[in-house]
Amino acid sequence: MRVVSGSARGCKLQPVPGMSTRPTTDRVKENVFNLIQEHVRGAEVLDLFAGTGQLGIEALSRGARHCDFVERDKAAYNIVCKNTETARVADRASLHRKEAADFVSHAGKRRYSLIFLDPPYGGEILENALLQIETFDILSTNGIIICESAVEDRFAHGFEVVRERRYGATLITVLRNGETDEKHESSDLSGQL
Repeated sequence: MRVVSGSARGCKLQPVPGMSTRPTTDRVKENVFNLIQEHVRGAEVLDLFAGTGQLGIEALSRGARHCDFVERDKAAYNIVCKNTETARVADRASLHRKEAADFVSHAGKRRYSLIFLDPPYGGEILENALLQIETFDILSTNGIIICESAVEDRFAHGFEVVRERRYGATLITVLRNGETDEKHESSDLSGQL
């Protein structure tokens, strides 16, 4: 695993020991960031199932303003701490060792313009996270959510699907709020993704 682009380009990131965490491959990560590059610079980012922290770190490397990393597993949390230090982005990172649902329900008035959801495959965890994001209204008006799931996973949500891309057994789904106030902003986003 490495940082693909930006200030930390080429930086090698540590994996989480064992088989409980499935990191996003560099190929998928590079393609995801090619899809969303116009939305990264200056973004307020949430990496909700951080794992190694590589998605949030990549966003920070490419100019995101700040990232909240949320990870409940102690070993993974410690790896996120090390990786943010190694990539020299720790000054723009906040790390939270807690359940994703607990973090979202206590987010208060925080709004994120970019949310990464890469939970364990199976659909249910992803569906529950999307429901909470919608319920607690933490996605900014023109924000986007990037979901990584298995191709066969099915999950319901109240967001608009902007784009879906398949990479082998992995499906990347880009979502946004269904109701945007200005139609021209909505069409601009579709053109960029």
